[in-house]
Amino acid sequence: MSDEELTFETAANPKAGELLRVSPRVRRLVANNPSPFTFTGTCAYILGAGKVAVLDPGPLDETHIDALLDAVRGERIERIFVTHTHRDHACAAGLLKARTGATILGARPFSPRSLAGGEGGLDASHDLAYAPDRILEDGERVEGETYTLETVSTPGHSANHLSFALIEENSLFSGDHVMAWSTSVVAPPDGSMGDYMASLEKLRARGETLYWPGHGGPVVDPQRYVRGLLHHRRQREAAILGRIEAGDRTVAAIVAKIYVGLNPALVGAARLSTLAHLQDLLARGLVRADGEPDLKARYSPL
Repeated sequence: MSDEELTFETAANPKAGELLRVSPRVRRLVANNPSPFTFTGTCAYILGAGKVAVLDPGPLDETHIDALLDAVRGERIERIFVTHTHRDHACAAGLLKARTGATILGARPFSPRSLAGGEGGLDASHDLAYAPDRILEDGERVEGETYTLETVSTPGHSANHLSFALIEENSLFSGDHVMAWSTSVVAPPDGSMGDYMASLEKLRARGETLYWPGHGGPVVDPQRYVRGLLHHRRQREAAILGRIEAGDRTVAAIVAKIYVGLNPALVGAARLSTLAHLQDLLARGLVRADGEPDLKARYSPL
């Protein structure tokens, strides 16, 4: 493989159905499930050579699974890693295991949180059939013949979200926690803004020089980018507090003022993200709610 073939100009623009070697140890196959939430599709990563691993195999799509198997023809899939259990990442794991005998490792199965998020949460987006052979904990390492992955717990987008550091290349598979094309959706009750911000701070303190996300192209200069994400969320928090001080009392009213001109398909996600901020502000004693902190509650300054 020549250096010319490892160009980020190509890697940065993933296309559905496209198989591309993006680094010496990593190939990427993009599922054909584009949407406002998945960009051009879910990125499934093939790690190593010979005895390989697949990270985030993607949605339950026979065509995509066949393409994964074609991509490793003459090799053996021995492990399947899962960053989190949203269906666009995890649903293919069970069928891929059935067809290859591979072991599923990674995120713990979805467990609903007790705090109500109101209608429209992402709990229904989880793969309830997901059944890992081994749940990985923060700091655990798994060694293949040509790769080593270290588990990095990064809850926030979902409570069970993991990232994985590829030791040999000083890179990180960031799942849906950090993406170059969009900020992550943090949707209660499973998503938590406090956890999300803490996980960003955790990654900012690490030394990886490149991130491979679950959707879209690579995140370059990741420490600087993560600082930008933290700043963006703090600005959003300040805007929400400003709207409450101005007299807006509901999530819907706050979103209408802050997200002017937003694509209607994304309004639900914006309301959930705003709710996540409000729940975090409530936990920190910066606002009050007139009952359960959900989409229907009324919020006011202290």
